[in-house]
Amino acid sequence: VSACGSLREEIKPLDFVIPSQFVDRTNQARNFTFFDEGIVAHVTFAHPVCAALAKILEKSVVKSGAQCHLDKTYLNMEGPQFSTLAESQLYRNWGMDIIGMTNLAEARLAREAEIAYVTLAAVTDYDCWHPDHDSVTIEQIIGNLNKNIAKAKAIIKDFIINSANQTNTADSALKYAIITPLDSVSAAAKDRLGLIIEKYLNKK
Repeated sequence: VSACGSLREEIKPLDFVIPSQFVDRTNQARNFTFFDEGIVAHVTFAHPVCAALAKILEKSVVKSGAQCHLDKTYLNMEGPQFSTLAESQLYRNWGMDIIGMTNLAEARLAREAEIAYVTLAAVTDYDCWHPDHDSVTIEQIIGNLNKNIAKAKAIIKDFIINSANQTNTADSALKYAIITPLDSVSAAAKDRLGLIIEKYLNKK
């Protein structure tokens, strides 16, 4: 669950969005991978969100009575500052739907860890492109976020119950992704990534 800004008129503050795609606009060092030392792996990432989980989550949002937007694109900005007006308008022209600072790193790491990923984005503001919201304030964001807390809890509870038997669609993401010969993986990498790669190391 994360807060986000809206880049579309129809995606209003207090709505929920379930993005299916991400665009990266970060430019500083972030931990986007577990495979940086002693082992190389390249997971497929064309579809970063689990479509099955997204459908279940959509039903939970609708059940809560909240407005839900599915199959949208999330632009991951650097932060901690908000966008300039020129950036906000550019992202809209690119076809982006919502904007935030965190979800892309989460999605990438989840895929490498073979965890099916979906995010529930709570819209707090219209970013600065909207003529009535040209100055986003922390008070506005926190206020709208707090209004959605109870509803988000209900959504998550329902989602957990209904997704309990869902097959993990990312459980073999590393099967063909590890480039380094397994017998050449360093001991340090094996120790550090044991929980993720153990089933491949033990495979005969």
